[in-house]
Amino acid sequence: MGMMVTARRIEATADEVRYEFGFEDRFDRVLTIDPRTLEAGVDDGEFNSAASAISVKIVKAWRSSGEFPATMMYAS
Repeated sequence: MGMMVTARRIEATADEVRYEFGFEDRFDRVLTIDPRTLEAGVDDGEFNSAASAISVKIVKAWRSSGEFPATMMYAS
């Protein structure tokens, strides 16, 4: 079975970049990335496959462009 996770950036400071994310267009969770270390975490503490997949895509985009994307989608 496939998975589609979408994310949209809601905040970007020197200390953290925050995204709302969820399955399809349900933005019901929050992902936080430290821009210095690229360490990612989720507000609910459940760093599952959806959180992992979307954080990897966001970090890859940052490495490619030097900026955190406004939106991101992961589909498998």
